[in-house]
Amino acid sequence: MNSRQAILARIRSALTDVPADERPDDIPVPRTYHRSHTEPGQDTVALFAERVADYRANVTRTDQAGLPATIAAALTACGARNLALPDGFPVELLPSGDWQWHPEPLAVPALNALDGAITLAAAGIAVTGTIVLDAGPGQGRRALSLVPDYHLCVIRAEQIADDVPDALARLDPRNPLTFISGPSATSDIELERVEGVHGPRTLHVIVVTEEAPEAS
Repeated sequence: MNSRQAILARIRSALTDVPADERPDDIPVPRTYHRSHTEPGQDTVALFAERVADYRANVTRTDQAGLPATIAAALTACGARNLALPDGFPVELLPSGDWQWHPEPLAVPALNALDGAITLAAAGIAVTGTIVLDAGPGQGRRALSLVPDYHLCVIRAEQIADDVPDALARLDPRNPLTFISGPSATSDIELERVEGVHGPRTLHVIVVTEEAPEAS
């Protein structure tokens, strides 16, 4: 008997007393683990912004009315003029000006030639400073957040979950989920940080709140 056969035999032995008509969903799985590492009453949006910035990403907070101007300021700061625009992104949020918006679908060489991409998000995770994309409206396919060198992501404050379990409960596992924690980065054998190897070198996250943030 080889290792594979031994493992399968042990599984069959463990399942001998399971009724033939029983299905996995019939037996509840206890979820007794700690579901959040945030403190009671902690400002989830502020924590999210802090953790995103820890990853060397840019973070800006604005209200809905100020969003087009905030997008314009972000694009001007990085010199991005030609950007991929996923299907379903609200065009009323786009700033007026000398920007070229390239709607999907785009071939990978065309994506690579652009300055960046702008997307919405499906969820955010405060504790880990992570944005999650699920290819929904305004997010596009995964290539949009991997091929261009610049990624501008717009997320609403109410989309930000405290921790990973809460975020997962909001997402459909059947969708292609992309978890992004800061710009693409890796380290070589001497632990020198290198950005832009597996995705964009620059990530800018705009958090949209109900009220304009107080000036600091």
